[in-house]
Amino acid sequence: MISVTFTVNGGVVTGYIISGHSGYSEQGSDIVCAAISSAALMAANTVTEIQQLDAEITVNDGFLNLNLSQQDAKAASVTLEGLRLHLTALSQEYPKFIKVKNSEV
Repeated sequence: MISVTFTVNGGVVTGYIISGHSGYSEQGSDIVCAAISSAALMAANTVTEIQQLDAEITVNDGFLNLNLSQQDAKAASVTLEGLRLHLTALSQEYPKFIKVKNSEV
């Protein structure tokens, strides 16, 4: 199962941690993993490359962690809220393979 945790500070999403493998299908044909990975990387690239915001990012096999300062998180709020909405919808469609939660800091 893939676990997604959005960190929230004062109502603003300041980052996300995505870990695990969905197990929906074999590696290379797992549509759940592909959808989540693609969305998470697009959000990270939008924040860092398009918006030019300073984000702490760690990426490993089955793991992505992105953190922003409160100020940068406000600037990236539309992107991060869009990601949260998208991954929440995926978790409702594939509840055995992805879990999304919010962690207030």
